[in-house]
Amino acid sequence: MNTIDIQDLVQNATVVLDRVAAGEQFVMTRDGHPIAELRPVSPHRLTSRPFGLAAGAFVVPDDFDGPLPESVFHE
Repeated sequence: MNTIDIQDLVQNATVVLDRVAAGEQFVMTRDGHPIAELRPVSPHRLTSRPFGLAAGAFVVPDDFDGPLPESVFHE
C-alpha cells in the first residue's frame, strides 16, 4: 500500500483519485503519522445473496418474542 502526505494529496487530488479508481490504495499521513486509508469502494453486488447462507449457524429460541422477565424491569 502506498503512502501519501495530506499536502501531496491536496496538491494532486485528481491524479491520486484516478489512481484509486484504478485500484490502488493509499495510507494518508500527517507529519509522518498514518491517519487514514484511501481505497476504492467495493463494487456493488450484481446478484442477490443466496437464501440460506447462514443456515444452521444459529437457532432462534421458541420464546424469542415472548414477554421479558420481570428482572429486566427492576434493578
